[in-house]
Amino acid sequence: MRSSNPVFSRRGFSRDNGGYAGFNAGPQAGAATQGNPYATNPYAEPTNPYAANPYATGGPDLQHGAPQAPAQPGRMTMDDVVSRTGITLGAVVVAAGLAWALELPVALGFGAGLVAMVLGFIQAFKAKPVPALILGYAVFEGLFLGVISQVYNNVAQGAPMQAVLGTTAVFVGVLVAYKTRLIRVDRRFMRFVMAAAIGFVLLMAVNMLFAVFGGGDGLGFRTGGLGIVVGIIGVLLGAAFLALDFKQIEDGVRYGAPREESWLAAFGLTLSLVWIYTEMLRLISLLNSD
Repeated sequence: MRSSNPVFSRRGFSRDNGGYAGFNAGPQAGAATQGNPYATNPYAEPTNPYAANPYATGGPDLQHGAPQAPAQPGRMTMDDVVSRTGITLGAVVVAAGLAWALELPVALGFGAGLVAMVLGFIQAFKAKPVPALILGYAVFEGLFLGVISQVYNNVAQGAPMQAVLGTTAVFVGVLVAYKTRLIRVDRRFMRFVMAAAIGFVLLMAVNMLFAVFGGGDGLGFRTGGLGIVVGIIGVLLGAAFLALDFKQIEDGVRYGAPREESWLAAFGLTLSLVWIYTEMLRLISLLNSD
């Protein structure tokens, strides 16, 4: 199953001939491989007891205890994901703290944001994760977040700290809901989130264009009561992206993805958390101002 996280979906976590999840084997895989979740896994070793299981039927359901491939050297583990995510988020936090302490100009902050966006797009279209690109994105994104956090703090005192606490609460809540199977991540869930995210981004882009060229608040999607509703929708979309990230990480660990993919997992989690934080920051600022 492909993720609706822009990074994972463009990267192709489940590919017909190059991925590891084995969901998209297609008719060319032959009848002998249909229904076996490991038969089309190019990372499966001959010693994998599941690779040639003739009794495996039906697609794997990772949220309900499908068998897990044994851990092998060079394969992604949960520890790899946690450590890489810690490094990436740590770079974001340190850069944001420096930008806040140095009181960087707003123009410089937005310039850093543009650089982060470019680096993010380059990594998203890369065939393999590049740690230097990911860490570069984290640093410039952190500078941007530090600047806008200070701007919002001047409007609503304490909003950045409240946004941090809110983002943490969303992360923990989604993780608990995912692990306890309150959230079922399947293709229907993925399609719904992807469609909603595309509509949301397009709507915000149109609103920004109206604000830039028409002046004022654009179409009003970021101010007043309507802005609060849009902010809540943005936070919920970010939470949905987190659930998809958790699913893809679980798939990668279970099916023996290369260890380098842990950087991609860290990148996806960072994107989702940054999304949630920025939406939470706008929402809290609106609530405090009202």
